[in-house]
Amino acid sequence: MTSDQVASVRYIVDDVPAAVDFYTTHLGFAPPEISAPAFAAVTRGPLRLLLAGPGSSGAKATPETYADAGRNRINLATDDLDAEIDRLRAAGVDFVSDVVSGPGGRQILVADPAGNLVELFEPRQG
Repeated sequence: MTSDQVASVRYIVDDVPAAVDFYTTHLGFAPPEISAPAFAAVTRGPLRLLLAGPGSSGAKATPETYADAGRNRINLATDDLDAEIDRLRAAGVDFVSDVVSGPGGRQILVADPAGNLVELFEPRQG
């Protein structure tokens, strides 16, 4: 492994085209570098998001006891959380939490079409 590689995260999705549309339309990911009916890879900066549909090897390799991933999620930083919330609400995106504030900043959660969580995070300034 080399240090100049991007970080990849795999999300299991029910509908690959719907997931691609969600991430590219609403969350600023680039169009797929790889796309097939059962799999696509979209990128945002150094993050490569692998969207594995029902027919993909990644979906088949998940043990049944771990099918519900729990609290795992990707974290996308923003400079203006309120503006992102307004923009996504106007586009019809539903949020699965309210804004939460903590010592490091503020966050809110959205879910992709397959229910995978995405945290929009605004770091505390100063």
